[in-house]
Amino acid sequence: MSTSSRFYMEMDAISENEGFARVCIAAFCARLDPTLEEINDIKTAVSEAVTNSIIHGYKKQGGIIHINADIDENILTICISDDGCGIEDVNKAMEPLYTTGALEERSGMGFTFMEIFMDYLHVESEPGKGTKVIMKKEISKNK
Repeated sequence: MSTSSRFYMEMDAISENEGFARVCIAAFCARLDPTLEEINDIKTAVSEAVTNSIIHGYKKQGGIIHINADIDENILTICISDDGCGIEDVNKAMEPLYTTGALEERSGMGFTFMEIFMDYLHVESEPGKGTKVIMKKEISKNK
């Protein structure tokens, strides 16, 4: 059996697709036999990244979200990108509780959750050109 595999999809940036993205990534990484905790971590991180694209990247106006995933040995790499408005200050945006939305609507914890649940997080963004979120998770081999 091959130790590497790739997955790509693009979807409309609408809130109804957030759950679909979670399920697709969970199904893709199932071949690694992750624990329930690992699956939940991955799904939560994907949910946060996709939601950020919908809410902040496209300001709920629609657009396309691109999702690339790659398995190499037992490492899952996920890249979620959009062509939205971008982030002016990535470091500030990654601070816990920072939000550009109304406090009643957003907690400002999206990037924090991604950092907690994944082993690696890198965010690239340019105002007016979009954002790319790259996350990695090592799936345990010894269960």
